[in-house]
Amino acid sequence: MAKKKEITEEIKLLKSKVDENKAIIGKERVMKLLKAKNLSTIFLAANCENKIKEDIKHLASLTDVKIIELPQSNEELGVICKKNFFISVLGISGD
Repeated sequence: MAKKKEITEEIKLLKSKVDENKAIIGKERVMKLLKAKNLSTIFLAANCENKIKEDIKHLASLTDVKIIELPQSNEELGVICKKNFFISVLGISGD
């Protein structure tokens, strides 16, 4: 029998925001909202491309948005968000 992995606080937050439809999925949409200062947190998959990470981290540093680098891969992040595609970048809209 497989062991159930421990669910971290970040994953709980992520799941709740996906359920509330406050999660923004995709690099282009996240970067657009990041430039408009409409995000509070950004989640990056463990295997997110370095160029994308650098671009997002640079923009986030200018707007004081929190970045959380998850240990999960983009495939696992897609499963967590109940999507049938890989997710490398996910943002949470600011309230």
